[in-house]
Amino acid sequence: MDNIDVMVLKALLDWRSSGQHALLATVVRTWGSSPRPVGSMMALREDGRAIGSVSGGCIEDDLIARHTRSLNQNLGIADGAPQLVRYGVSADEAHRFGLPCGGTLELLLEFNPDATQLQQLVQLLEGGALVQRSVNCESAAVSLVVANEPDTLEFDGHTLVNHLGPGYRMLLIGAGALAEYLATMALFNGFTVTVCDPREEYMGSWSVAQVNKVTDMPDDAVTAFKPDARSCVVALTHDPKLDDLALLEALHSAAFYVGAIGSRRNNHARRDRMMEHFDETEESLAKLRGPIGLYIGSKTPAEIAVSVMAEILAVKNGVPLPQAMSVEAAKQEHDIAMNEASTACAIPEIVSPASAARPQ
Repeated sequence: MDNIDVMVLKALLDWRSSGQHALLATVVRTWGSSPRPVGSMMALREDGRAIGSVSGGCIEDDLIARHTRSLNQNLGIADGAPQLVRYGVSADEAHRFGLPCGGTLELLLEFNPDATQLQQLVQLLEGGALVQRSVNCESAAVSLVVANEPDTLEFDGHTLVNHLGPGYRMLLIGAGALAEYLATMALFNGFTVTVCDPREEYMGSWSVAQVNKVTDMPDDAVTAFKPDARSCVVALTHDPKLDDLALLEALHSAAFYVGAIGSRRNNHARRDRMMEHFDETEESLAKLRGPIGLYIGSKTPAEIAVSVMAEILAVKNGVPLPQAMSVEAAKQEHDIAMNEASTACAIPEIVSPASAARPQ
């Protein structure tokens, strides 16, 4: 299940919970080439607002024209049984809707899905569950069952059976400015985000909404988080007492991404500590990323967050990253001097104006 589909369901839930009419379109069958795979979703509100995609854009435009109140003489999106629609039957129609030569797809349209069931579905997905959602096309009845194994979408013309989830999740260790920027980007990309920081001075000033906040010790938070293959864990505190044990817990989980912020020197020191004190090996630490992010010359917290989010998405999407894109390799190649003052917490020396003026 793509992150965009989770975002579609969340948007649909918000619309229906506020009493707005909307439909859910799902690609249930394709023949030949198709811009979007089976299972792709789009939510459409009756004012024309759309989230998600079922094609390259032309089919979306047609659905908006047919079901948007301002463009349609009828009542917009009315209640009713699910409707099966097919696009691209003829070559002319395929060309009209931007489908590749010979491409045909079928959509199942569900009108005004029940808000209570949508809320249950979203809660299950955000909790890391795999959910089998079945839709009866005659009665519009929907059933939700927690599943053990993922399976492909099935549609026999009468019943749609789709396995959804689990959604992608992110656990951030540390609630500083960088974490706020990274959390915001992760939310935009459909992740459910949890931030952990036992330090009251940091968690007390957290300002990003829609993020789960935890004040446990980070290693306990990782255990409770139960990282799976759709989870990432990112340590951002620069404090070994908070980062190291959390990273060790995450490394021995199924998380697809485990990484920590810090300089090259600090990351090498972290690896040495883990091997010396926790019996880790080069092999067991192979999944640990650091310094995290892609090398884009980032300086500010916002720029660093872009770098880190890009790397997380690349790993999530299975994109091999050239070694030259890593922060460490790029800095070595370009001989960029490491500025420890920018990554370490220095203790200031207080001097009087008089002593500062005297030559040494």
